[in-house]
Amino acid sequence: MIKHGFRFLSLFLLIFLTVCGSGCSAGTSAGESDSFSPGQTHVLVPSADGKVTTGGDPLLLDFSNADQGYFMGVLKADKKVNIQVIGPDNITYKYFLDTPNQYTAFPFTAGDGTYIILAFENVTGNQYASLFSYTLTVELESEFLPFLYPNQFVNFNEDNEAVSLAAELSADADSDLDALSAVFEYVTANISYDSEKLSNIRDGYLPDIDDTLRTKSGICFDYAALTVAMLRSLSIPARLDIGYSGKVYHAWVTVYIESVGWVERAIEFNGDEWKLIDPTFVSTADDKDAVMDYIGDGENYTLMFVR
Repeated sequence: MIKHGFRFLSLFLLIFLTVCGSGCSAGTSAGESDSFSPGQTHVLVPSADGKVTTGGDPLLLDFSNADQGYFMGVLKADKKVNIQVIGPDNITYKYFLDTPNQYTAFPFTAGDGTYIILAFENVTGNQYASLFSYTLTVELESEFLPFLYPNQFVNFNEDNEAVSLAAELSADADSDLDALSAVFEYVTANISYDSEKLSNIRDGYLPDIDDTLRTKSGICFDYAALTVAMLRSLSIPARLDIGYSGKVYHAWVTVYIESVGWVERAIEFNGDEWKLIDPTFVSTADDKDAVMDYIGDGENYTLMFVR
């Protein structure tokens, strides 16, 4: 069922539902936010302000902007560290840093509540030693902020080709739904699945959205990260969901539509039900009806992590 040949060039969302978008302006907090504007991107820029920090050498964490939905981390030495985030959903998120002197953003995807941050230093092979732990209570200025800012998994900035492309694709959009359609159509029509890349993928792989655009190829992680980055740059809250499709480890997309809410089944709306945004399967299937039946109402998907 999953091949390179099929290109799903149209969404049916526009036929049945009219909605509008939501989001935030570049470099601003939610209180200064702008909603979706056709052809305009608003890239939020995470920062480490040094007001609330913990750690030091080899790892410094900055929680100055926790209310914006993220914290920052930077290596102060040529080491490899593991950062684990346990939020109010009791899911343990694991992140790795191995590039010194480069700040990286990590999201508070579980929303408001108490978070425990654990830091570990690589000592040899796959063995890590504890560095420190930190506990904080997060009160978000807006529930959407973790899904508008870039982070380690959905990494983008104003200079990315993907951001410029998102502006171009949305130029004639009348709503966030039009923009979603344009982005989704582009990704599914122009990116091919790279089976060879999948077979050679390394541990800790992180998507490069401009590389995906340049090569016009990628794995499910790349499809989802590219789609989410483009939507976030248009002030449309979007999640990169990671889990299982059947028995296959997989990544897909959930998007927020202002007059509907979080839509987990948004490839197609037939007047009764939404279907999941899964750009990988839609892009690579040779039988649209079969893949839509498989995607269905999400019963074949098991969500584990949100990035």
